[in-house]
Amino acid sequence: MKLSVVIPAYNAARHIEAVLERVAGLVACGLYEVIVVDDGSVDATVPLVRAWQPSAFQLHLLQRARNGGYGAAMKDGLARARQSSPDVVACIHADGQYAPEVLPAMIEQLAQRRLDLLQGSRIAAGTALRGGMPLYKFVGNALLNRIENHTLGLSMTDYHSGYLVYGPRALGLSFSSLSDSFDFDLEVIASARAQGLAVGEAPIPTHYGDEISHLNPLGYGLRVLRVMWNYRRGRYAA
Repeated sequence: MKLSVVIPAYNAARHIEAVLERVAGLVACGLYEVIVVDDGSVDATVPLVRAWQPSAFQLHLLQRARNGGYGAAMKDGLARARQSSPDVVACIHADGQYAPEVLPAMIEQLAQRRLDLLQGSRIAAGTALRGGMPLYKFVGNALLNRIENHTLGLSMTDYHSGYLVYGPRALGLSFSSLSDSFDFDLEVIASARAQGLAVGEAPIPTHYGDEISHLNPLGYGLRVLRVMWNYRRGRYAA
């Protein structure tokens, strides 16, 4: 198996080295390359990545001239990953919130369940609050989930974790027309669902540490509702 890992990074100097060390442990499950997309960081993220020299896989650093948003960084990372024709692409965040150690089990789930797209769920693991998820996020997630499941015809518990694993068919989606912001992942799920791809979730551990969130909860909630409205209108079907 040929695995590519995309790491979108913005001012991630406090965590990026530790995340890369943890991702390096995935060599045994076919890690071929790691693509770090720096989204206009103004801290030491870029020099730290440049100084990191792996021996068992390729490390690519893509630099965006200015901060364009999470979705914009993911588009660049996924486009670069496609060039290597991987079997699986996984998104792991640069702040250490999502555990690379569970990726082998997620890849196994993707294959065994014949899924095209797999979302890591903090809620399904039953550890969200114990792992430090703020109560307002937990409640907001639950409310949005009801709308998302009803609209998309799924029964998932967490559409917003950002831990996505892409199979070959999911990599064929048209990412360029999707959001440049944090609702990019939800639009990927909506696109996959609209185009008949198999979408599922698997439990992942929850960890909230000293990472800094750049997400505005109210604005994000409104964008989620817009994605659901666009799905109803058939925007993601083509």
